[in-house]
Amino acid sequence: MQAQHKRPLGRTPLELTTMSFGATIIGNFMRPISDTTAVELVDQAWDLGLRTFDTAPLYGHGLSELRLGRALQGRARADYVLSTKAGRVLTPADPATIDAGLWKDPAPLAAAFDYSYDGVMRSVEDSLKRLLTDHLDIVYMHDVDRYTHGGNQPEMFRQAVDEGFPALVKLRDEGVVSAIGFGVNEADVCLAAIKETDPDCVLLAGRYTLLEQEPLDDLLPTCESRGIGVVLGGVYNSGILATGPREGAKFNYGPAPEDVMDRAGRIEAICQRYDVPLPAAALQFAAAHSAVTSICLGSRTPEQQQNSADFLELRIPGQLWQDLRADGLLRADAPIPAGSD
Repeated sequence: MQAQHKRPLGRTPLELTTMSFGATIIGNFMRPISDTTAVELVDQAWDLGLRTFDTAPLYGHGLSELRLGRALQGRARADYVLSTKAGRVLTPADPATIDAGLWKDPAPLAAAFDYSYDGVMRSVEDSLKRLLTDHLDIVYMHDVDRYTHGGNQPEMFRQAVDEGFPALVKLRDEGVVSAIGFGVNEADVCLAAIKETDPDCVLLAGRYTLLEQEPLDDLLPTCESRGIGVVLGGVYNSGILATGPREGAKFNYGPAPEDVMDRAGRIEAICQRYDVPLPAAALQFAAAHSAVTSICLGSRTPEQQQNSADFLELRIPGQLWQDLRADGLLRADAPIPAGSD
C-alpha cells in the first residue's frame, strides 16, 4: 500500500491517490500556521506523490482554499484532483464579529449555511475564484448531519437534497464539476443521502475506523454495489488512533471517554506485540475496504505528513489482524490490507 498509488473513484473516470492532502490544517484549524508552512506542506505532499487535494469554504472561512489555490499554481491542472464543498456562503465581515469556531485567525469572511440552489451555485463560483481554477473535480454537499445542525438537521438535509443537490447536478452536466456527492460526519445520514439522490462519491469523516466499524452493515456495501466512490476522513477519530490512549487524547474533537480509551488501549497493545505503530494499523485498516478510494489526512508538520506516508507502506503481519478479531476488536467481515502475512 503506497500513498501515491492511484485508485478509481467509483464509477467515475477520476483516479485519486490512496492518501489525499486534507487542507483543514492550512485553514488554521485549532491554531494558526504561517503561509510559508502551508506552502511547505502542499509542496511536500506533491513530492510524496500525492495528487488529491481536499478543502472547503468552512476551513478558515476561505483561508484554506486561498492558500491551497496559491500553492498549486504553476502545476498542470490535469495532474491533480481538486475537491471542495458547498453548503456555506462566505461574505466579507469585520473579524471581530465572526464566529470562527475551531478556526483561528480566519479570513475576514463570515460563513452562513445555504443549501439552496442559488446558494450552492454561489458557493461553487466563489470557491473557483479562491482556488484559482476554472473547474473542480469533486464538490461535496457539506455537513448535512446532526453533528453540525442538531435539531435543525432534518430541515437542512431536506433543502440540501431537494434544492442544493440539483445545482450540483447542473454544474456537473455543464462540465464545471466532474463528480458530486456528500461530505458528512454520520454514516446513517450519508446512507439517507445516497438513497435519495444519485451521487458519484461520498466523503465520510470519522465513522469507519478501527474504533467504529458500523458502516460495514449497510453504507459501504451500498456504495460498492452502486459504484459510489468513498473517501474517508478522520480515520484517527480526531486524535486517539494517532496518539494512543494518552492523557488528553481526543475522540471526535472532544476528550476521549473511558470506554473509547479502553478499546484504543487494547488495540494498541496488540499493535505493540508486533512492533507496529497504532496509527499505521489505523491508516491501513481504513484504506483496505474495496469501496474506499482514498483516505484524507490533514498534517500539521512535514514530519507528520511523512510519517503518514511511511505508515501506509509499513508491512503489517497478518496475525495482528487475526489477534484483533480474536479479541473482539475487529469484525469478522472487516477487510484487511491485501498482502498481509
